[in-house]
Amino acid sequence: MTDAPGTIDSAGPSVFADIPTTTLADILGRGQVMDIGIRPLWSPVPRTAGPAFTVRCAPGDNLMLHAAIHRAGPGSVIVVESGDLDYALAGGNVCAVARRRGVRGFVADGLIRDLAEVRAMGFPVFARGVIPVPGGKSVVEPLNVEVRCGGVPVRADDLVVADEEGVVVVPAARTDEVLAAARAKLAEEAAETLDAWEEAHRTRVDAILRAQGFEG
Repeated sequence: MTDAPGTIDSAGPSVFADIPTTTLADILGRGQVMDIGIRPLWSPVPRTAGPAFTVRCAPGDNLMLHAAIHRAGPGSVIVVESGDLDYALAGGNVCAVARRRGVRGFVADGLIRDLAEVRAMGFPVFARGVIPVPGGKSVVEPLNVEVRCGGVPVRADDLVVADEEGVVVVPAARTDEVLAAARAKLAEEAAETLDAWEEAHRTRVDAILRAQGFEG
């Protein structure tokens, strides 16, 4: 039952795990898609979906991510603003504790370490890369405030969907609308044959070419 703006049906945020990021990108546009530097650090990674628990870490410091793993609720995706490419935000033990507490994954504008451990435990991490150098732990920042990750503003409880194609942020107030549109689009695509798609595609492309004066 949906009784407030931004809530989704009784299946919860996990219903978005059935929606490809390509479909969401078609609906939401470029502004809600993180840049290509935020990528899965192991493969094949499962599609990961959940409400954002947002974290901001100061350059060279990972204190607040380490605090967040004990505070983020089960089913959440921890989203980290850092932009620091000199130090790791987290390692194997941090990921293991987050996983044990029900966190679905990390989306981090930064780096991690202990990738072999993270891969072995099957914990989804989408980040800029890996470095063996750990960050410090001294700078306090507020949790669950608006952050910027991969060029996209992310607020607490925005719906984050990440897979091998990329990371998309669905604003919390639009989850019902976007879910309905995504399901309708997927159903339409499933009902269309490749022959029908090819015919419609060629007609559209040829019309654009003619309008631009192309002959051939």
